[in-house]
Amino acid sequence: MLSSAGQFFLREGPSIGYSGAMIQATSQQDSAPVFPASQTVVSVTGLTKRFGGRLAVDNISFAIQRGQCVGFLGPNGAGKTTCINMLLGLVEKSAGEIRIFDLEAPRFHRQIKARIGVVPQADSLDPDLSVEENLRTYAGYFRIPRRLVRARVEELLHFFALHNRRDEIIEHLSGGQRRRLLLARALINEPHLLILDEPTIGLDPQARHLIWERLAILQAQGTTMLLTSHYLEEVSRLSQQVLILDHGQVVVQGEPQQLITDMVGLEVFEVDGTAAELDALAASFKECNATQERVGDKLYVYAREDCSRLVKVLGEAGSWVRRPANLEDLFIQLTGRSLRES
Repeated sequence: MLSSAGQFFLREGPSIGYSGAMIQATSQQDSAPVFPASQTVVSVTGLTKRFGGRLAVDNISFAIQRGQCVGFLGPNGAGKTTCINMLLGLVEKSAGEIRIFDLEAPRFHRQIKARIGVVPQADSLDPDLSVEENLRTYAGYFRIPRRLVRARVEELLHFFALHNRRDEIIEHLSGGQRRRLLLARALINEPHLLILDEPTIGLDPQARHLIWERLAILQAQGTTMLLTSHYLEEVSRLSQQVLILDHGQVVVQGEPQQLITDMVGLEVFEVDGTAAELDALAASFKECNATQERVGDKLYVYAREDCSRLVKVLGEAGSWVRRPANLEDLFIQLTGRSLRES
């Protein structure tokens, strides 16, 4: 909800208007607690998916705690989309267990889906409807009472700075406005889990920062998020945990900065030069606790300690950069530099 100060607050628990109707529609056999006390929102154990002879997801396990944002990363074809589609009940798993809100999936798919918001990578807005009509129509899928729909639409339009565009049809919106509307639509049912698939893809820096700001507010209010993005700066900003998938397997998971420090180092030197120049610099850097990587005419040095004493040596090189190690360095080291196709 919007407070008098203009802040956005998500209601929790029984005040969510759709939950009763959704549960009443299920059979007695499939009844289940809707608001469990567990702090684990998503629990995946031994999840596997085979498409014929191809193993797309290979026995992966992970958990997402209440209020966390988990960055779900991997190169193209790593298995991320297949895994998310299994969480959403769009793809049948070959083996393993999925529990969301402490409910078994897909057995309680209907109750689970009612409490999830999804921001897809592709634009799935209805082009024939206005901004406000898109939100109202989507709310209808959750059987939200009309009086609540009216209030939620107003809250979301203001929260995502779309209130002045409420009557515009979709084709008149910019890319940033469309992405904000997709986020607003995903929140119409006040979800307890938000799945974000490339939420800022194709946006300019201003639009991207506005969405980051809104997601940070939601996260501060306790919204649990699963984020996939190729903008690793985005993942670094928003995620408390990251999970990197490659060839259908989890290669690493943990707190981002700790993983960077442990597996990459404290800082990175990027040096351009001739083969002879780079050979000489590589020898100098052996005096420092660092690992090295040569890629064409560039030398990457991943320092695990302060290597300031070698800056004088670098001063004689043609071109170089010194910067903190980041999530992209970790990603490249674990999954390689080769271009992948899905």
